[in-house]
Amino acid sequence: MISKIIPISIISLMILICQSCSGGKNTGENNPSVTDEKGSLEILVEAEDFFDSNGEFQMETVNSGNQIMSTQVGGWLAFDVNIPVAGRYISQVHLSSVSSQSCWIEDYFDNKDNRTYNITGTMLFNRSSGDTDFFTLSKDGSPLNAGLHKMKLHVDSGEVKIDWLKFILLKEHQETPMVYTQNMRGSEWVVVWADEFNDTGLPDTSKWTYDIGNWGWGNFELQYYTEARAENTHIEDGNLIIEARKNDMENPWTSTRITTRGKESFLYGKIAFRAKVPAEKGNWAAGWTLGDSYIDELSWPYCGELDILESVGYEINDTTGNGKNHASVHCGAYYFKKGNQRTGILDVDNMKDQFHTYSLEWFPDSIKAYVDDHQYFSYYDTSTDLSWPYNKPQNIILNLAMGGGWGGALGMNENITSQELIIDYVRVYELK
Repeated sequence: MISKIIPISIISLMILICQSCSGGKNTGENNPSVTDEKGSLEILVEAEDFFDSNGEFQMETVNSGNQIMSTQVGGWLAFDVNIPVAGRYISQVHLSSVSSQSCWIEDYFDNKDNRTYNITGTMLFNRSSGDTDFFTLSKDGSPLNAGLHKMKLHVDSGEVKIDWLKFILLKEHQETPMVYTQNMRGSEWVVVWADEFNDTGLPDTSKWTYDIGNWGWGNFELQYYTEARAENTHIEDGNLIIEARKNDMENPWTSTRITTRGKESFLYGKIAFRAKVPAEKGNWAAGWTLGDSYIDELSWPYCGELDILESVGYEINDTTGNGKNHASVHCGAYYFKKGNQRTGILDVDNMKDQFHTYSLEWFPDSIKAYVDDHQYFSYYDTSTDLSWPYNKPQNIILNLAMGGGWGGALGMNENITSQELIIDYVRVYELK
């Protein structure tokens, strides 16, 4: 890693899709890591740092001495990026385009599962035809672990010039200092941790922290998750309100995602959410847990995930509120991108207007899911580390997404401007 400040200069790069090419191996060692005037960590990747592409390129030197590569038909460029600090990053691309419409950044393109890790979602250009000025696209919250990342910048068909990519540390990853390990022998459930949401204002920062950003969250979701913003989350009349708001803060939607990561995590026990969920097409409400070992997209699903409350608006009747709740386990052996996740689905009366209790009992050798004490799902596969990562701590997450691969699978109700997930309490129990 070279720690120096490099003046920004316009280095145009354009990609021709004709034949495979290579500009020499790059291990990320030349990515300059600098601190800006605000104290933010930045990693700069300049256009000449690429080491592969899916097209023929033409290299020349401009008057300034900078290297230029040109094309007119789009494609991808591969980079090695050395990330010094794990956390959530702002991902930026500085470019000019006459006819191309969008780009996105892929992480870990060499991953063993042959998955595609999109860490920005689609970054739309939204430029006037014929506008050749350089501009910067930006997405917040991309999760990046410390170390070497093999990335690709994908650009759709059309003429485009790339100056640089930049990754700016937005929020450093925080290890969780406190793990509650529940006793699972006994006959009576007793509460060991809870948030009853009996105060007012924002969520209790001794229990919750915020996941922030609009990078798509691995599912092409539309919302920007804000931090400590009362318009998106507040406590009112003994309930936590998470509100998604349309056309807000220059984003299609804003919302909130809070987690106990960095505060407390949990190993075994009964986890319960008492909640009402929104009903309109396009929303995706969830109360769930995620393995503490998650740092970036390469961590999932091996870290483990337990979905306890999960609903999508298009499965809920707007009039009666009747709908479906989904309980799932996602792990290395079973997860939705393989299409083999282990899931239970239960019809629930009036999810929209009545509180229901969504719970999960997590034992060292089994997992069982309930709605209002009615069991409808169980999981017992402890045979391998891939099928049972559930001997390690998980943190609790509450969020309301909009759109995405599941929430938006049948489109969006374009008439709605707000959706609310209302939570009465979150409780963790052990047996006595």
